[in-house]
Amino acid sequence: MLVMIKGFIEGYGLLFCGGAFLLGAGVTYLVWINLLKKRSRKIISEAEAEAEVIKKEKMLQAKERFLQLKSEHEKVINERNSKLQQAENRIRQKEHSLNQKLEEAQKKRAEADAIRDNLNSQMALLDRKGEEMERLHRQQVEKLEVISGMSADEARNQLIESLRGEARVQAESYVSEILDEAKLTASKEARRIVMQTIQRVATETTVENSVTVFHIDSDEVKGRIIGREGRNIRALEAATGIEIVVDDTPEAIVLSGFDPVRREIARMSLHQLVTDGRIHPARIEEVVEKTRKQIEEEIMEVGKRTTIDLGVHGLHPELVRLIGKMKYRSSYGQNLLQHSREVANLSAIMAAELGLNPKIARRAGLLHDIGKVPDDEPELPHAVYGMKLAEKYKEKPEITNSIGAHHDEIEMTTLYAPIVQVCDAISGSRPGARREVVESYIKRLKELESLALQHPGVMKTYAIQAGRELRVIVGADKVSDSDAEALSNDIARKIQDEMTYPGQVKITVIRETRSVAFAK
Repeated sequence: MLVMIKGFIEGYGLLFCGGAFLLGAGVTYLVWINLLKKRSRKIISEAEAEAEVIKKEKMLQAKERFLQLKSEHEKVINERNSKLQQAENRIRQKEHSLNQKLEEAQKKRAEADAIRDNLNSQMALLDRKGEEMERLHRQQVEKLEVISGMSADEARNQLIESLRGEARVQAESYVSEILDEAKLTASKEARRIVMQTIQRVATETTVENSVTVFHIDSDEVKGRIIGREGRNIRALEAATGIEIVVDDTPEAIVLSGFDPVRREIARMSLHQLVTDGRIHPARIEEVVEKTRKQIEEEIMEVGKRTTIDLGVHGLHPELVRLIGKMKYRSSYGQNLLQHSREVANLSAIMAAELGLNPKIARRAGLLHDIGKVPDDEPELPHAVYGMKLAEKYKEKPEITNSIGAHHDEIEMTTLYAPIVQVCDAISGSRPGARREVVESYIKRLKELESLALQHPGVMKTYAIQAGRELRVIVGADKVSDSDAEALSNDIARKIQDEMTYPGQVKITVIRETRSVAFAK
């Protein structure tokens, strides 16, 4: 029994302890529940407050954006209103001006109506006066017929015949005056174009000849150039094809040869050898070959630069090389490249003055003398050979004909050919362009004078203007005026057939009659 009571008490104690524990845990749970509720309410209140703040900020931003859009909209509206106002003002001004013009037109129309009425009345008056004049004229004609014994038709025919002869004489005189004026005007216009063309082009002329002088610092270098038993100078002459003259001229060596490219190769090779100091046959051949390549590159560069400067494009590379080769060629002391550039510019300007294509004329002028720089020795004249080269490299017919015809070897078929011919003569005959040997120059002048003296009636002859004009004085008792004109043509033909000369020669025949009396 005691055991049962004891067990009951122990079980109840355990039950009590467990209840107490459960009761404590429940109280703790309730406390945490209350704390969580308070915290959640606090968080909710804070979130509501923060949401209210955000709401207020967004509303303020929305208001600001609304005000900004409203101001921009008002600005756009104001601008449109101002533009509309300006357009309306312009329309009002135009309407006002149109009204004024309409009023002026109405006034002018009224004035015109008044003038027309006045003219109508004056025309009616003139008609009446004309009828009266016609009646008086008939009366006068009848009286004249009675007095003269001729009818009106007979008198009219006689008057027409007399006036016809007078009109024919006046017409012939008028036609002669018109022809003279036309010739004078044409001559003036041609001179204007030529002079304007010359004035717009000015180039320098480089004088070349058949020798080049190579200057050295001292005469000691001459011995090194000659070499032992002359082997160096022989190797240099064999490599360059140029004769090297080493004489007593102080500090100078003469390079002689008719090929300017070879002379330039020899000059540059000598300069490099003398500067380097190593002069022997193997070194000479090496330097000459290297210099030849440099000259070829320079020739191509000069040709390209020339075509670029003149605006000539699309040329075959071989033609570009020939253009560059012109730099080392001269004609009568005039550098061929400068001459070709000058002719190209002159041709372009003259073609533009005449309403032709200046690009074609410039191209033809640049290429007109390419036949003078061949790689071989052709038997053809340089103009014809240049034409063959241009045809070979697919140049246009206008270009090829201008090249071939600029010395009259072939017939001119285009308008560019005479332009190139004239510009070639201008460039070659201007003062300072070319040099002539004095003896040949004087000989040509004497031939001109003696050729004119061979004709009967010629008393004296004078070659002036550097041989470009020949003055022929004839006796008045031996040559008439008509014979003088025929004589000038005969002399011109004979000069063309028997002489060679640049440009043209003007023949002026002077005939004068002198009457001399003495007062005593």
